[in-house]
Amino acid sequence: MSRFATVAALGTAQTLAWASSYYLPAMLAVPMARDLGIAPSTVFAAFSVALIVSAALGPYAGRAIDRFGGRPVLIASNLVFAAGLAALGWANGTPALFLAWALIGVAMGSGLYEAAFATVVRLHGQQARSAITGITLFAGFASTVGWPVSAALESHFGWRGACMAWAGLHLLIGLPLNACLPRLPHAGAADAAASAQPETAPLLAGADARRAAWLMAYVFAVTWFISTAMAAHLPRVLQATGVGFALAVSFAALVGPAQVAGRVLEFTVLQRFHPLLSARLAAMAHPLGAVAIGLVGAPAAAAFAVLHGAGNGILTIAIGTLPLLLFGSQGYGRRQGLLMVPARLVQAGAPFLFGLGLDRWGVQSLWISALLGVTALGALMCIAVPNGLAKRTTAQPTGTP
Repeated sequence: MSRFATVAALGTAQTLAWASSYYLPAMLAVPMARDLGIAPSTVFAAFSVALIVSAALGPYAGRAIDRFGGRPVLIASNLVFAAGLAALGWANGTPALFLAWALIGVAMGSGLYEAAFATVVRLHGQQARSAITGITLFAGFASTVGWPVSAALESHFGWRGACMAWAGLHLLIGLPLNACLPRLPHAGAADAAASAQPETAPLLAGADARRAAWLMAYVFAVTWFISTAMAAHLPRVLQATGVGFALAVSFAALVGPAQVAGRVLEFTVLQRFHPLLSARLAAMAHPLGAVAIGLVGAPAAAAFAVLHGAGNGILTIAIGTLPLLLFGSQGYGRRQGLLMVPARLVQAGAPFLFGLGLDRWGVQSLWISALLGVTALGALMCIAVPNGLAKRTTAQPTGTP
């Protein structure tokens, strides 16, 4: 299987995984709550449980990918996704709702970006940067695809039918795609194949590596907090600037294409440079958009959505590529799982906490996310790289995915 085919399969499967989990509550939380006789906030609380479960499971899923490759782990995630979504469709009360989302959380911990990134690193070693970018180019449209599909399914079949349909898509599309991934050789052959991968020494080691790991964990946590808060509240944030509802939704829809545009920029222009430089530039985007909103208000709403989307799109790639370059591919899956634990935990509380700020301060709550973005930029500036940022290092991949 060619590298492009691997990227296409993983990217398509990731689009399905994100659309049927992370982007599901935005369309189905209200009808779920209405049918079950509970508040929508209870549905989001159950979704937060899924995020906490995924955080706890991430390091173990990464370790399994390091050992066995991504194919069996991702296939299992499709089965668990299907079971969890079916259980959600059958839920008849609050306990069943929470149990179903906890099961979906197991699938999210072993079947979203971290697992896909670890899979291509296991297959391609230090040459995985372009593959990681390619996967995010596909999955960047998860919200663009997932929201209207979920809304259409709910309109025609109800929210229970929508959950069942997503479960079926995991069995009919996601599972076969992940089953097409290359198998890893067994035992000694696997070791020989791993040693044949193009490797470079990690750029950081010892105390420098530990310091960089803590800083990156903080950056990733801030990135996921801002991303999740905006995913849950962006139309409302834009309305708070004075934009009408229809226009706010239209502007919010720019985030998906802007994410993909940012990733294309990273894949073409910024790939010549160190990923740390890309991450620093991307970390500036959300705060700059917030400043624009603060200065001119509603006329900057579209620019804010585009800046936020582009920055978030590039930072998603950095989450996969920075640990690979700085720490090497050995043990990448487990390390990535550990680095993402704080991110998953703060992500679980982001919609609720930012919503409180939005209720109290309106559009001024953007200063909270903007200041967090500035601290993330400061953390990235504190990561020193021996070879500098001006040139691509030998750890960067060549060619296309």
